[in-house]
Amino acid sequence: MKLPDDKTDDVTAPSEKPVPTVIQIERGLVVAAVVIVAVLIAFVAAGGLYLRRVQEAPKPGAERLSVDLSRIGISKSGPLRIDYARLDRRMRQLAAERSVVGVAIVTIENGQISFAKGYGVTTDGEAGQPVDAHTVFRWASVSKGVAATLLAKMAEEKKLSLHDPVSRWAPSLKLPEDAQNVATIDNLLSQSLGIWKNAYDQDLEDGRDPKEIRGRLNQIPLLCPPGKCYSYQNIAYDAASEAAEHAGHASYAALTRQELFGPLGMQSATTTREGLMSSPNWARPHSGRRELEVADAYYRTPAAGGVNSSIIDLGLWMRAQMGQAPLVLSKRLLREIHSPRIRTFSIHRQRELDQSLKEASYGLGWRIWHYQGRQVIGHRGAVDGYRSLILFDPLLKAGVGMLWNSQAVEPTGMQLEVFDMLYNLPFKDWLELEK
Repeated sequence: MKLPDDKTDDVTAPSEKPVPTVIQIERGLVVAAVVIVAVLIAFVAAGGLYLRRVQEAPKPGAERLSVDLSRIGISKSGPLRIDYARLDRRMRQLAAERSVVGVAIVTIENGQISFAKGYGVTTDGEAGQPVDAHTVFRWASVSKGVAATLLAKMAEEKKLSLHDPVSRWAPSLKLPEDAQNVATIDNLLSQSLGIWKNAYDQDLEDGRDPKEIRGRLNQIPLLCPPGKCYSYQNIAYDAASEAAEHAGHASYAALTRQELFGPLGMQSATTTREGLMSSPNWARPHSGRRELEVADAYYRTPAAGGVNSSIIDLGLWMRAQMGQAPLVLSKRLLREIHSPRIRTFSIHRQRELDQSLKEASYGLGWRIWHYQGRQVIGHRGAVDGYRSLILFDPLLKAGVGMLWNSQAVEPTGMQLEVFDMLYNLPFKDWLELEK
């Protein structure tokens, strides 16, 4: 007996009539066509949404985007208040200033990056390359917000408490009158330890080990008990990186990458000198138009001034601080670090720009001001050859960030030119380019 599918049996059963060859071919073609159609339907079902997304008409305002941001996204909803043609024109004017070598800017509207672009060059002279949105700069003291965010996140995960004494997690820090046993992590991050402003920064810049320096901060008198007055610090503030490493059982670089930079998609962000200089596209530091060596002093205090990144990654960081990355930074965490802890003041003569930022306070790694009656949050930074700033309105979900590779002061004015557009105020030459 042969099985029904045995190909050796080519005898037709007596009750069946032979099928003409033409009909067999037609049936084969029909079956093939059905299979092809089924495959096409499955392909379109799987890829049709992607195709529609690619081919859909540009959203309103898309033409205003820098080419650098064309694949990242634009404002999803709400009005676009920034005049991007004016912004670009003003940035070109700024980059033409002799004191400015290279500069990059990012803006956010409605919680989304709306513009990111670089101007000028990475270094003066023939070796200079055009700065773009992927050029890496130093953040300087804007880095302090990273340390505060990291420790607040670790507190949320119950790895430490912001109310713990500093001595529990950063034993290298010694304060007058054993105040390290009273001062909390909260006092550390809010610049309210009570010691002299910028204590022993020069020793750090002269090459001394920051932990050794922190061990002799007890040799200077307290200005006030911890938590009672504001006094800006770098070496003492970097006890935050030591605390993070002890509580997190990993290096500060690894913790920032694992807890913050990686989850937020900040691909260029690092916290070391090597991280900056190994970037394929990085801006060299300058004094005037003279290129400087990359100083390593504040990389040895990474919580105070060690972060590097492109302007796009600074934008992603700012966006997260507005509450647009809730799976990484919760609303509760952001309220914690952005809430004012201590009023601040300056003994220096302030420019009109600084006088316009009212009711200055310090939160945890962040400054809080009021501009035109609205609360804004930000920070600025400066190390040899680099400057930085970030400023945003958390309710409007809008803001601006800038990075530049010189010691020029003019770029700081751009933050208020952007905010005047956001608040629909008359134009004012905050950059002071028309004087």
